[in-house]
Amino acid sequence: MAPELTSDLREQAENTIRFLAVDAVESANSGHPGAPMGLARPALLLWDKHLQFDSSDPDWPLRDRFVLSAGHASMLLYSLLHLFDYDLTHEDIAEFRQLGSKTPGHPEFGDTPGVEVTTGPLGQGFAHGVGMALAGKLAASQFGGGDADGPGSHMVYGIVSDGDLMEGIAYEAASFAGHLGLGNLVYLYDDNKITIDGPTSVAFSEDPVARFEAAGWHVQSAQGEDLEGLDRAITAAREETSKPSIIVMQTKIGHGAPTVEGKSKAHGAALGAEGIAAAKNNLGWPLEPALLVPDEVRAYCSARAAEKRAVRAERDARFERWASANAGSAAAYADARARKAPADLIEQLAEGAEGANATRNHSKAMLQKLSELVPYMVGGSADLAGSAAPPILSGTGVVGPAAGAGADAFAGRNIHFGIREHAMGAITNGMALDGTFLPYSGTFLIFSDYMRPAIRLSALMGLRSIFVFTHDSIFVGEDGPTHQPIEQLDSLRAIPRLKVFRPADGVETAAAYAWIVQQADGPVMLSLSRQKVEDLERPASFSLSDIERGAYTVVEPEGKPDVILLATGTEVRLACDASAKLASSGIAARVVSVPCLELFEAQGDDFIESLVPDDGTPAVAVEAGRGESFRRLVGRKGLIYGIDRFGASAPQAALATEFGYTPDALSERVQKFLG
Repeated sequence: MAPELTSDLREQAENTIRFLAVDAVESANSGHPGAPMGLARPALLLWDKHLQFDSSDPDWPLRDRFVLSAGHASMLLYSLLHLFDYDLTHEDIAEFRQLGSKTPGHPEFGDTPGVEVTTGPLGQGFAHGVGMALAGKLAASQFGGGDADGPGSHMVYGIVSDGDLMEGIAYEAASFAGHLGLGNLVYLYDDNKITIDGPTSVAFSEDPVARFEAAGWHVQSAQGEDLEGLDRAITAAREETSKPSIIVMQTKIGHGAPTVEGKSKAHGAALGAEGIAAAKNNLGWPLEPALLVPDEVRAYCSARAAEKRAVRAERDARFERWASANAGSAAAYADARARKAPADLIEQLAEGAEGANATRNHSKAMLQKLSELVPYMVGGSADLAGSAAPPILSGTGVVGPAAGAGADAFAGRNIHFGIREHAMGAITNGMALDGTFLPYSGTFLIFSDYMRPAIRLSALMGLRSIFVFTHDSIFVGEDGPTHQPIEQLDSLRAIPRLKVFRPADGVETAAAYAWIVQQADGPVMLSLSRQKVEDLERPASFSLSDIERGAYTVVEPEGKPDVILLATGTEVRLACDASAKLASSGIAARVVSVPCLELFEAQGDDFIESLVPDDGTPAVAVEAGRGESFRRLVGRKGLIYGIDRFGASAPQAALATEFGYTPDALSERVQKFLG
């Protein structure tokens, strides 16, 4: 049993957190000491009394989640993880911000045990937490049946800052959370009224209480040093189950440091030797040693960690009793957590995938099939379901008040994200972080620019997020250049660890989805057409597994080819038609479909050489965009048949003629290239 937490011991524990942060930042000569100093009291209260976790098993599915959206205050989180017996040693704290350490400058999911989400750009943690809370509500409804002993009954807590609230993504995410009534979400807002450039008043003068009340949140205010008031507020927030909650806390940045308390210079710089001495003397803390953890504090926090493990055992026992009484739901939950899918998924999806159609419509058909074959997939679009980006699926219900109250609001799997692309990407990631559902979201490819920070974070974290983008070229048509992506494919392919599929027809679309469900170990995006495309005519040797290697031959001439045409998406059919015209001119062209450039390049040199030999055979890449990501395949002297200007408003056929995306224009350009 933990010793009694007297006022003296509590103050000692709070100061331990403060000065672990101060000393670590000083040692690194880099970091943000002010926020951890101001947040030590509310953070310790939250972790000690309210947050349920098992530090010996950071991935325990039934744990509460904690999001430090103000990621610059990372030493606050590292101090708590260390004190509560996570696998984060005193030496790890001493290595703050050093190469290869488990204590990087901002919390990084996967690098540090107990860090739930990578929170770098402000506002992203806020929105990711909303996704985590949504996943919890969905799990509680769809697997747990609303039973508190089943899955999904955990809470999502977080600390957010004024910087988070200024970012537009937080507005979107707050609106979405309020609309859905995510009562399992509790945020503590560090209202210290200081930013890097000075007081928040230089740029931020709104009333956060009124703002969140207008968005449908449960809002309370408390002083950051008022323990009883904070405790009451957190308890009330947890008990409010129909609304997300935010507690506006008035804190002092750099608490206890006379040289910086309440000043902007406490935000992002070490206190320096003089400042540290003044702070430690002021708070009655020993000047030496640095990174001090008193035995009494360590003993108390370790004992509390042990007590939380005992609570975990009780919670697991209740879950097992629930599982025994609800065997079907428990099995479905286990299948979802294990990402179970039919072994012949690719064959089932490919069956009936033929026929001339836009790949966005093929995608719609795939998602409809997956709603039965992989029932833990959930998702939706940013008010573009009518454009199949992604669509509303039949027979699976919708999420939100329109579906009913309480658990009924979360019994469906179609999510109306609204026109909130920035938040949609982060919410998708948050659902992926929860680990129960395989989430997807999407919009027109041009609006991926709104989602790029979240897509990048999904790649950093290696999340199983799926981003479905349609209207992927100038052939959007009459909407004009504002809606016609040119550079987006190259830009997204430049993100490490992101797989980009641009399927050419229904069969490739089916194979892409099968690979995503069964083999992906990180985020994947699909780039889908608005316009119809004919089925590809594949050689007799073709196998569905060829697509999963990222590239394969569609047209193979007799003898050695004179030129190799690499193409993606709707341009594969164009390349096939152009190859026929080249053949009539005596030019033998191999056509290679490249549905996923990243997978192709991952196969290794031998496979790449088999399709695109480095033997002097000229290579041409064909894509209705910049296409420069193919430069490394076609070589410096190869031809990128792409678009280096913005599009135009016109019907699809007129655009094809204007930009040269016809078989005649392509074959003529290839002949000119070959001399």
